[in-house]
Amino acid sequence: MEEPLKYLFSQYGYQKDEIKEVVVGDKYLAVLLENGNMGVCAILKSEVEDCISEVEKLDLDLPSHRIFYTAWLNAKINYENDYSDQKDIFDLIDFSKYERIVMIGYFKPVAEKLRNAEIDFSVFDLYKQDKEIVPLKMQRSYVSGADAVILTATSIFNNTFRNIVCNSSPGACDIFVLGPSAILSKELLKYRNVKNLFGFIFPSEGKEALEIIREGGGTRSFNKFGSKVYI
Repeated sequence: MEEPLKYLFSQYGYQKDEIKEVVVGDKYLAVLLENGNMGVCAILKSEVEDCISEVEKLDLDLPSHRIFYTAWLNAKINYENDYSDQKDIFDLIDFSKYERIVMIGYFKPVAEKLRNAEIDFSVFDLYKQDKEIVPLKMQRSYVSGADAVILTATSIFNNTFRNIVCNSSPGACDIFVLGPSAILSKELLKYRNVKNLFGFIFPSEGKEALEIIREGGGTRSFNKFGSKVYI
């Protein structure tokens, strides 16, 4: 399987002239297109140049370019789907039917719902520390034995997505990609075991969310100004 961002580049390309504004905050980068569509991508521990929007030719081996292109793709693609059925991941997926759930990227609201439902799961996270988080050296074995994986969408830009997906058991695992950074392209559903993509769309121009990102806010600050959607 080809690395997903490079594959999506071969399908969608990149059109710089469609961009109206780029905002680089402390936690997120946002791309606003001339048509009013907005996409975002988490920055995490990466460094992103303020002049990233001036780049003429993308180098998808550079983390900052991958973050920028992810946000551009979200603005370009995420508005092309039918979202008449809007549900949260926990409302759509019955996690009680799974026996070995692995969460990659610590989604605290989802984790809390799983706990309240008395559903066991294991958590891995590259950037957070918590007593519940399992050491990363054990991630490969946990994923290979999982029957469900809740996978952070940031795995696409940080280039861990393909290894995780390829390590999952063929036909015996359901993978759910989650987060505001999710690229809601049906092309990603072609990857091994990926069943659903859960992401975000924003009202035209996304003014409230854009200002929050500009001021350094994160998901919890801007999510009320967008809609959780899935394919």
